Amino acid sequence: MTATPLDRVVIVGGGTAGWMTAAVLARLTAAGTSVTLVESEEIGTVGVGEATIPPLLDFNRFLGIDEDAFVRATGATFKLGIEFVDWAQRGERYLHPFGTFGRDVEGIKFHQLWLRQARMDPPIADTGSLHDYCLASVAARMGRFTRPSGDPAAVLSSLRYAFHFDAALYARFLRGIAERGGVARVEGRVGRVDLAPEDGFIRAVQLADGRRIQGDLFVDCSGFRSLLLGEALGVPFTSWQRWLPCDRALAVPSAPTTPLRPYTRATAEQAGWRWRIPLQHRTGNGHVYASAFVGEDEAADALLQGLDGAPAADPRPLRFVAGMRERLWERNCVAIGLSGGFLEPLESTSIHLIQSGITRLMSLFPDSGHAPVEREAYNRLGRAEYEQVRDFLILHYHASERDDFDFWRHCRATPPPDSLAHKLELWRARGRVLPEPGSLFTEDSWIAVLMGQAGMPASVDPLVATLPAPEAGRFLQHLRSVIGQTAAAMPPHDQFIARHCAA
Repeated sequence: MTATPLDRVVIVGGGTAGWMTAAVLARLTAAGTSVTLVESEEIGTVGVGEATIPPLLDFNRFLGIDEDAFVRATGATFKLGIEFVDWAQRGERYLHPFGTFGRDVEGIKFHQLWLRQARMDPPIADTGSLHDYCLASVAARMGRFTRPSGDPAAVLSSLRYAFHFDAALYARFLRGIAERGGVARVEGRVGRVDLAPEDGFIRAVQLADGRRIQGDLFVDCSGFRSLLLGEALGVPFTSWQRWLPCDRALAVPSAPTTPLRPYTRATAEQAGWRWRIPLQHRTGNGHVYASAFVGEDEAADALLQGLDGAPAADPRPLRFVAGMRERLWERNCVAIGLSGGFLEPLESTSIHLIQSGITRLMSLFPDSGHAPVEREAYNRLGRAEYEQVRDFLILHYHASERDDFDFWRHCRATPPPDSLAHKLELWRARGRVLPEPGSLFTEDSWIAVLMGQAGMPASVDPLVATLPAPEAGRFLQHLRSVIGQTAAAMPPHDQFIARHCAA
């Protein structure tokens, strides 16, 4: 039988995942495919993932979103990276910046050149910190921001950025785009999922009031419940809690503070960490922790005592387990967002995993034949991405030198996955970093966290010896000066927002 285009796509669940998916799938309505999103106002959304990473800019551009209008509508601020406080040891801090460290020289990685110069005894010149050679790091330290240059020869072109925003307002913003594009929203709670007896495919979802919504493809955006993929289709969940033991979070907004810092802050605690995310109209705060090592009352006290401003509500609790479903696409159902898996927001990847899931779906969009090869490719690529992000998160815990609490001793003592152990060995020997092709986190991201937590390697790439040390020292001094001047010429972050996109 000849396969035909799908007639009906049904998205179950709203929130950020549902409306991001709907905004993209609205393109299908022009070809005659109906797109329906079912959500209930009775069911709340998690809505605490207010920090993002740079690929979101591509998503917004794809939808034709005017960036200043988006920033105003969501109360957003700009983000140049994440500051990690007390992770390696108490009293230490480092930044995971967006953008690049320096410039490679004759095929030799810049950080290798810096490492060689920094290790010289006596030093030829003051090399400063590796972060002095990253524009995002220097600008974040100064509290400054501007958009990157389009000229690849300019230092300003090396800057990358993302956003802090109100996730609920972003979902509302995308809902407007999706509905204008032809997506139909249905208010109601799903009471039953109807499976076809002959093949087990989902044929319809029945709402609590008896309405029945049929579809050819179903997208599960129902959050942790995983109503379609987990409950109805029975796809098992794989836990990664042995490496990522945090299983609780408390979230609370607080009054906005000034100046608005252009970075997220993650502060290590007794058995987890606290986040601080500055928005224009409030500050987002939370405490991610492991319930096996600290109680909720103690975690709440640490959260409230660490606020920079007065709390605007009571802390809201969340429960989760780090891991993912064994398959993200089963039969005619694709899980996007929390329904497919969850990795704590330490590196602000939750919204990105939604985005990449949507991108893969559009690349492998099925017809009525629902070819297994498309599902297999989606599941293989999705699992690889989740595992790569998982390893990057585990690095923060495993490479810590803290031994002042049982939680940190546990994280240090737990052997990491082989894939991460290999990366740590490469770094500790000669400072080498080799991310998998297509990995979300770039070489510079790995360098930032490895330097911040695993420390200086034992040696360096032997090819660095081919570069004369005096010339390399002069190159470093010049580059450091140019980056510092470029950052100093940027407007303060608050001033940039006030001028272009104040809410």
